[in-house]
Amino acid sequence: MEKRNLPALNDLYNDQDLAIKNNELNILLNQQPNPKWIKVHPFVKELKYIPIERVEWLLTTIFTKWWVEILDSKLMGNSVVVTIRLFVLDPVEGVILHQDGIGASPLQTDKDAGAIEFNKLKTGAVMMAAPAAESYALKDAAEKFGRLFGKDISRKSQVSYENLENKFPVKEDNFENEPNT
Repeated sequence: MEKRNLPALNDLYNDQDLAIKNNELNILLNQQPNPKWIKVHPFVKELKYIPIERVEWLLTTIFTKWWVEILDSKLMGNSVVVTIRLFVLDPVEGVILHQDGIGASPLQTDKDAGAIEFNKLKTGAVMMAAPAAESYALKDAAEKFGRLFGKDISRKSQVSYENLENKFPVKEDNFENEPNT
């Protein structure tokens, strides 16, 4: 993979089209998600989330090409913990970007079993917890791209991204000094 250097601020201002396209992508990624997409967790009433199928749809719609690499999975207490790397194709520059995410899901046990009483695990506990932990990790990674993926959905305070609007004003062409044709 070819290593690319980050553009300097002057490069962005000189390549107005690239700056505008990157800014438009940031504006899109930091829109509030459709309220119809937002669900309330069935057990944690304060926790709002966007379902995994909507996150995957957004990834496909915006980036067109994306994939996940599982970096690690392990048992921690009575939960499966999965760490992933989410790769996307940047629709503006055509380069591969990535975000890492982590997710956990508890192993189902018999009622009143302790966190590490593995002899009281339900049949299929790992089979159900591991994919759920991967889904949570995928959502965690995607949220880092912006609000549209649920970035600020359960935060009490939010940072405004309105300053992205008109960040790169369109330059007016100066036709006064051009010769008549």
